[in-house]
Amino acid sequence: MHFAKVGTAFANGMRANSETSMTTTLAAKIAREYGTPCAVIDMDKVERNIARIQKACDDAGVANRPHIKTHKNPTIARMQIAAGAKGITCQKLGEAEIMVNAGIDDILISYNLLGEEKMARLGALQAKANMTVAADNSTVVAGLPKAAAASGRPLSVVVECDTGRKRAGVETPAEAIALAQEIAASKGLQFAGFMMYPTETGWADAQKFYDEALAGVRAHGLDAKIVSTGGTPNLKNLGKLKGGTEHRFGTYIYNDRMQVAAGVATWDDCALHIYSTVVSRAAPERGILDAGSETLTTDTGGLDGHGLILEHPEAKIARFAEEHGFLDLSRSNTRPNVGDIVRVVPNHVCVVVNMMDEVVMVRGEEIIGTLPVAARGKLR
Repeated sequence: MHFAKVGTAFANGMRANSETSMTTTLAAKIAREYGTPCAVIDMDKVERNIARIQKACDDAGVANRPHIKTHKNPTIARMQIAAGAKGITCQKLGEAEIMVNAGIDDILISYNLLGEEKMARLGALQAKANMTVAADNSTVVAGLPKAAAASGRPLSVVVECDTGRKRAGVETPAEAIALAQEIAASKGLQFAGFMMYPTETGWADAQKFYDEALAGVRAHGLDAKIVSTGGTPNLKNLGKLKGGTEHRFGTYIYNDRMQVAAGVATWDDCALHIYSTVVSRAAPERGILDAGSETLTTDTGGLDGHGLILEHPEAKIARFAEEHGFLDLSRSNTRPNVGDIVRVVPNHVCVVVNMMDEVVMVRGEEIIGTLPVAARGKLR
C-alpha cells in the first residue's frame, strides 16, 4: 500500500481514537528519563498480540512456534510459550544460545549452519535443549553429524523448501526427497520433516510441493513429523496447508507499518513506537527528527517514506542521514513545532529493534521498566 493511502486511512479512520493522541505526560517522562530517540513498547498491546496469534493458531489446529527475530528477548519468548507456543524459532546460533541459557528448550534454527566452530556450538546446545535445524544442501547435512556426536544424542533436521520466494530452500520435491534420504542415512541425524515460507499467494503451489515431497519420503520409509510454515503476513493463510503442523510468526509481537499495509494488523496492534523529538523546523514545509538511519534504518519494506508519525500521519519521513530524519510536511494538515515529541511506527520493526540495546516498557501512562534486547547483533 502506498504511503499516501496508509497515511490518509489512518488520518480519516483513527485520528479521533484516544490511542492515537499521545499524552504529553508520558512523552515528557520518556524524554526526561531516557531521552530521544527511544524505542517504547506497550506491554498491554504485546500481551494482546500474543493472545491474538495464539488463538488463531489454536483455532486453525496449528502449533505456534514464534520467531524471536523481532523481539530478541527471553522474557517475551517465555510469555509466548506460557500462552501456548510449543517452542520458538531462531535464525542464528547466537540467538539460540541466549534462549537456551534462559531455560528455553524447544528451538528450531531456520538457517543453514556451516563450519567447525558452529558445529561445536550446536552440539553444546543440543546437549542442553531439544534442537531442530534446517538444511537445504548436502554440504550442510554432511557437517551436522559432528554436532550430534558432540551432544551425545540424535539431532533433528528439517529440509528447507523453496515454495516461491527464491531465497533459501531446495527448489523441487525430488531434491527434498533426496536430501531427506541423506539426512536419514547420516549417523546421528533424524529426518524430522519440511520447513517452508510460502508467498502470500502461493499456498496452492506449496501444497503441491509438499504433497509430492511427502509421498516421496514415505515411499522410502520416512515421514514428516514437522511441517513448518512461516510469516506474519501469512496470518490470512494460517491452516491452509493440509498437513501443516506449525507456523512461525515473528513480526506480530510488535507489528509495524508493513503488517498494516499487508492487512494483518491495525495501527492499534503496533506495540512499538520510536519516540523522537523535532529538533529543527528551518522552513514551513520541512523539519528534522532526531531519529535517523541509525534508529529507523533505511529498510523501507517497499513503502514510501520511513515510518508513520502518529500525531501527523500526512507528514512523510522522506530521507535520512545517520542522526537526521528529514520531514516533508508539504501534505500535512498539522505541523509539529521544535521540541515536540512524536511517535513513529517503523516500516520494518525487526531491523529497528536490532539497533537497540534496550526498549522501554509502558502500560498506559506509566513506565514500568526496560527490557534488554538480549540477542541483538547475533550475526552468527
